[in-house]
Amino acid sequence: MALQARLAITGRVQGVGYRDWAMATAQRLGLSGWVRNRTDGSVEALVVGDDDAVGRMIEACRRGPTLARVDAVDVEPVDLDVLPSGFTRLPTA
Repeated sequence: MALQARLAITGRVQGVGYRDWAMATAQRLGLSGWVRNRTDGSVEALVVGDDDAVGRMIEACRRGPTLARVDAVDVEPVDLDVLPSGFTRLPTA
């Protein structure tokens, strides 16, 4: 069973390459899911994969790319009926 988590990342996380960085990081860790900007200035991500990889992604998101300043990463477990394939970027919501 894959671990599934929704992340809400706040701080200076838009306009600093956070989504591209998150996509590359997730793909490197073998995760599926998505990432998108939120209209409130945060970044939201859904990550699905084995426990270790999801944990490593959460830790990486707390640091972010070089230009980002991450204030917080809120993690909410989710239970999806249909798991995403691959890791994609969604439009701002």
